[in-house]
Amino acid sequence: MHRNLLAAAVAVAAGAFLLLHVVHGGGNAAPVVAPLRAAARPRPAAQIVVDVAGSVARPGLYHLPSGTRIADAVAAAGGATRKADITLVNLAAPLADGEQVLVPARGAAVEGAASPTAPVDLNTATPEQLDALPGIGPATAQKIVDYRQAHGPFHAVEELEGVPGIGPSKLAQLKGLVIP
Repeated sequence: MHRNLLAAAVAVAAGAFLLLHVVHGGGNAAPVVAPLRAAARPRPAAQIVVDVAGSVARPGLYHLPSGTRIADAVAAAGGATRKADITLVNLAAPLADGEQVLVPARGAAVEGAASPTAPVDLNTATPEQLDALPGIGPATAQKIVDYRQAHGPFHAVEELEGVPGIGPSKLAQLKGLVIP
């Protein structure tokens, strides 16, 4: 038993000596080098495609970085024209891929109100156009616009049920009057 304890003590002492020797630079130990990783390639920024239409200098499709705001899309299209009613556009709203930014001309909101022959596009309608729909007041119209800005474009009319204040009966009133 004494031999085992003595052997263990010698081994610990030798290990401590070697460790001190290497730490203080007395050994010829090779430096420890961490393996290099390949440099991460920067990912290209995610892009969205938006259609800028209406009273802008250069209407058309624009490829913009993800996280772009409506103001950026209008600027990419050369800015609003003199005929534009930019007060009807929420320039701070974020854009979603596939969305259309419509910059109306002055007086267009009244002309573009809902009618039996021209359904209102939920993805481009102004609050004023939505307010003209049966059962939709100014507060609900703004909730529809806010929902669209927060969740991206509507893909089905039934998605309106996600808007606070719109239930099955109001949705039934809107069928045929709105399109996604």
